[in-house]
Amino acid sequence: MTERVAVSRDIKAPARDVWELVSDLPRMGEWSKENLGGKWLRRATGPATGASFRGANRNGIRRWATKATVQDCTPGERFSFRVTSVWIPVSEWAYDFEETATGCRVTESWVDRRPGWFKPISTAATGVRDRDAHTRNGIAETLENLATAAEAGTS
Repeated sequence: MTERVAVSRDIKAPARDVWELVSDLPRMGEWSKENLGGKWLRRATGPATGASFRGANRNGIRRWATKATVQDCTPGERFSFRVTSVWIPVSEWAYDFEETATGCRVTESWVDRRPGWFKPISTAATGVRDRDAHTRNGIAETLENLATAAEAGTS
């Protein structure tokens, strides 16, 4: 099993517009098959370095929640966050943006931060046996949905 999965996709929209879609966590469920969206915690009302949010996720009939903290928040360039489950490190997700001649290239990446002993527990909780393949497919689908929305101008 790899510890990092990354997929890139060109999108015919400005990087800043696509970044705004990605960092609008309550809308993440519109792009992602697994994530249902996020809710800002405490006094956070939007993306900012250090802001925390609760993420809701699903796989078939299984549902689980995680807590995440924004690590990087540079509009039009990078949005990343680290995910925990009951104080246990789970993953780091990042969206990197680069301008292209026709819009931007978005690279979504995932880093597995789970300790070895926690992987069987998370597999049972999520129902995901091959996390690498599941994540790679999910990222590709998320980027496709994101591109459709961004290119239609639904910021």
